[in-house]
Amino acid sequence: MEGKEVRFGPDTSGLFATVTTGTSTGAVDSMHDSFLPVGGLVPLFNMELGEITPGGVGAGLYGILVFAIIAVFIAGLMVGRTPEFLGKKIEAYEMKMAMLVVLSLAFSILFFSAVATATAAGKAGPLNGGPHGFSEILYAYSSQTGNNGSAFAGLTGNTLFYNLTGSFAMLLGRYAMIVPILAIAGSMAAKRRVAESLGTFPTTGPIWVGLLIGVIVIVGALTFFPALALGPIVDQLINNAGRLF
Repeated sequence: MEGKEVRFGPDTSGLFATVTTGTSTGAVDSMHDSFLPVGGLVPLFNMELGEITPGGVGAGLYGILVFAIIAVFIAGLMVGRTPEFLGKKIEAYEMKMAMLVVLSLAFSILFFSAVATATAAGKAGPLNGGPHGFSEILYAYSSQTGNNGSAFAGLTGNTLFYNLTGSFAMLLGRYAMIVPILAIAGSMAAKRRVAESLGTFPTTGPIWVGLLIGVIVIVGALTFFPALALGPIVDQLINNAGRLF
């Protein structure tokens, strides 16, 4: 129960952590740093996907739309149909902007986490050592980049290093993502609506839902799995072997 919400227990503490990182509230009712490593993995992954489920305020909406554009483009490549979304053709410009959004999120989280783990000023911040300390660093930049604001609670973040790098992570998380998203919106608004045809890939129904979920999971897994493997996953395996950090 250490670090958990004592009124409701560990189950509701875990539920709250999942909800608060699936949205952009930043509120906590327990210390995520005290969760089992796999319990800390879930809020981490929620933020690294862009808080798209159930969806952060503003950020969740444009995040899921970017994934929808990527999904319909991939579907068009696989089945040989015209990539269209909301009656507008998805072309090279929209895909470039959508990938810029995905890469900006990944770059901010992974670059600053790497710098923090490779410098003395960064390594002075975590309370714990080993993979758990890395999880604290990764969580900090995931939260700041992902428009969340919650904390893992083990990191001493009020230092010159973390204040500066955290500020840059927040700037990238807002502007490096919202600018290309606005460019997509402007490009789509300027296009003429095209009528549906036999070559149009349908963006309704269970097949589309499954494809969209698959693209979200695959993009998120391929991007962040190595970092999660170095943090909460290996931490859980070592925990199972009887060693704690």
